[in-house]
Amino acid sequence: MSHQTSVPPARVAVLGLGRLGAACATRLASRGHEVVGWSRSGRAVPGVALADTAAEAVAGARCVLLCLYDGDACREVLGLVGDRLAHETTVVNMSTVGTDDAVALEKEVQASGARYAHAPVIGSVSAVAAGRLAILLGGTDDTMVRGVLDDLGDVLACGGVGRAAAAKLLANGVLGGALLAIRDSRLRAEQLELEAERAWSVLERTALGGLVSGKRSRLESGDLGQAEFTVGALAKDLELLAAEAPVAAGLRDSFAATVREGAIAVESDIAALCLAGRGSDQALRPHGLTVAPHVAEPPEVLAPLEAYVAGHATGNPDHHRRAFLPTAHVEGLRDEHLVSWTVEEYCALFSGTPAPDEASRRRRIDHAAVSGSVGTASMTLWHGDSVFVDVFLLLLVDGEWRIANKAYHRRTRADGYRLTGHQVSGRELSPSS
Repeated sequence: MSHQTSVPPARVAVLGLGRLGAACATRLASRGHEVVGWSRSGRAVPGVALADTAAEAVAGARCVLLCLYDGDACREVLGLVGDRLAHETTVVNMSTVGTDDAVALEKEVQASGARYAHAPVIGSVSAVAAGRLAILLGGTDDTMVRGVLDDLGDVLACGGVGRAAAAKLLANGVLGGALLAIRDSRLRAEQLELEAERAWSVLERTALGGLVSGKRSRLESGDLGQAEFTVGALAKDLELLAAEAPVAAGLRDSFAATVREGAIAVESDIAALCLAGRGSDQALRPHGLTVAPHVAEPPEVLAPLEAYVAGHATGNPDHHRRAFLPTAHVEGLRDEHLVSWTVEEYCALFSGTPAPDEASRRRRIDHAAVSGSVGTASMTLWHGDSVFVDVFLLLLVDGEWRIANKAYHRRTRADGYRLTGHQVSGRELSPSS
């Protein structure tokens, strides 16, 4: 672990003034180091001197921090400064790259006569400001480097540069899995009908608590801008992880599917992953409809389900006529007796106007799967005090997916009974209108 050093402040060049670079430059300047910054964008950082070129920034610097996006960016920037690095200079690369890239970058820097350390970090921008980063250090470990890194946080020696790079990929794999675990837990809380505030408070007291606490304000407000760590950057890191540890391919694919199906912007904060299946889906689909993150069927398969929801939301039975085949039936138990309505009998239940509480109603597609020209789907509908589970048989007819039949289960929030696995228990089923 870290050992605190007592060394004079160093002249530090920070190449790359994105979120991490700007935060590190600001922190080191506040700790008395002479900091010069440079970025390709020309971004200014308050309290930090800026150089016009990367070569100018590294002139006279004992420590050069690389805070860049990936291995390609590191190679590009090192190409700008390689012949300007002094022999006593140490390049400390804080970027997240693959293990092969870390080894290759070390060789490139050493060929110029300078020294190289790989020091990716665990922690957010706020952790930088507080000096609480976890720094995974590989390669050169001299007193000057430790003096700089100790001002940023706690240092864990990892051995060679490749080991430090591998350690960072391991850590970001944990982060990706935790975000998806929070998403899944949030969806479970919704099905358990736990209020959001209580659900977040429970999760804060679990193994996921640190991450939930750190992101709770974003989770409750939905404010995903001004990201501390972007969805796109983490997706890149999971690609690197899966390339070197194939067992992580499932995590990478699940993460990518969640981003794709939720239409999550790559510049959003990673907290967006925890809210997948609510915010972005609802923005795309009207009438309070969301789609569970694991549902991956194309829009044409979901189209009759969306028309069905529109029928409920507007009270207009024409939407149901568009959703169902003319031969379809709707079946369930009503007053403990089986009922089976034709489409027209079912449509007659709708008045043509929305329910008075429509603004508070919500629906979620929980499952959809197709095999050739047939498919199945299920949906949960929260309508006032009633919760419905609808199960659909879908058919592809004349190039268009339609609902061939629907069966439903209804319970009230006060009933206190639930669907468990494939069993249905309860006292009453009635039309979900």
